[in-house]
Amino acid sequence: MVLVVRRNFSARSALRRSDKRSLPRSVPAAAGFTLVELLVVLAILGLIVALVTPQVLKYLGRAKTDTARIEIQTLGNALDLYRLDMQHYPTQEEGLLALVEAPPGADLWRGPYLKQRKAPLDPWGRPYIYRSPGEHGEYDLYTLGADNAPGGSGENQDVANW
Repeated sequence: MVLVVRRNFSARSALRRSDKRSLPRSVPAAAGFTLVELLVVLAILGLIVALVTPQVLKYLGRAKTDTARIEIQTLGNALDLYRLDMQHYPTQEEGLLALVEAPPGADLWRGPYLKQRKAPLDPWGRPYIYRSPGEHGEYDLYTLGADNAPGGSGENQDVANW
């Protein structure tokens, strides 16, 4: 019986030795950040956001205006293709929808002249304004910008084909 007790004793001591090996030798006294450190980081992030946000918004507004300018050129090209086939630009009543759907009685129509299957919208989500005959040419195609009012500058400026 003494042997059995010894075996149990040696098994316990081996277990204790393996437990000690799995623990790290030194544990830091404090792990993490203090409240002051967190507040300093938040203040720095706030300054960065305050400096960068106006520039990003300015570029976003200019990007929408540039997009409108490019889309008006693309629509103008589609209108020119329509004219080649039909011998005239779409009427005021037919509008830009004539570029994606054949108007009634249009036997020479070879469209669609645009990839999308609906009348295009400007970057601000409103339909482009199309007038035929136009005041500045055979047709006028334009958007009033972000403010949806004539004139303006920056993001509010009108973008037109003339």
